[in-house]
Amino acid sequence: MRFPAPLVRATLIRRYKRFLADVALADGSVETVHVANPGAMPGLAAPGVAVWLSRSVSPARKLPLSWELAEVDLGAGPEPVVVNTAHANTVAAEALAGGAIPELAGYASLRREVKYGTKSRIDFLLEGPGRPPCYVEVKAVTLMRHPRLAEFPDAVTARGARHLDELGAMVAAGHRAVMLFLIQISSAETLTLARDIDPQYGRAFDRALAAGVEAIAYRCDVSCEGIAVADHVPMVGHGSP
Repeated sequence: MRFPAPLVRATLIRRYKRFLADVALADGSVETVHVANPGAMPGLAAPGVAVWLSRSVSPARKLPLSWELAEVDLGAGPEPVVVNTAHANTVAAEALAGGAIPELAGYASLRREVKYGTKSRIDFLLEGPGRPPCYVEVKAVTLMRHPRLAEFPDAVTARGARHLDELGAMVAAGHRAVMLFLIQISSAETLTLARDIDPQYGRAFDRALAAGVEAIAYRCDVSCEGIAVADHVPMVGHGSP
């Protein structure tokens, strides 16, 4: 996924009300920008952090600027980290269509936002002749508290735990179910669960694996030009391959 126009560099003043942030632009002006990230964003939202913004051309947008990347040092030197988690599904769709995720290749069709479970929608439903339908839930990973070790989640997510249980129910019904973690940090080498942040999610993850849900993690290459799936990353600390 490439950004449609060059991003604007700014400096973070503060993030507040989850979806808002004030930034200082290069000319000294202060703007309020949209933050498409419901998480806590530890390590990414400290005042003074360099940020990269996109500007909408839509006149209907109340806040024309959106926070896309934070430039931070997570132990491997300064690097851009994706803040806008809404991009994860776009990146995943491109990777699936291009065969960049071999574990999910070979399906004849891909549908997005298909209803399933209890009032939920699956990010992707992959289907093909002679294969059980494959339900794929995508999670954007933006937390790194130790160099090169990505973690998920960065905040309590009851919704995420519910999705894991619903994926387990899909396996019980004879389908395939996959939790796809897309790490939005170029320097990541492994992924683990942040069980200290959300123990309930950790327990739901364990139940899902025991039920036959697959967990796959991929690192993305992140730059001010765009985001693309790069390499498979091993998951550690829970027995997933």
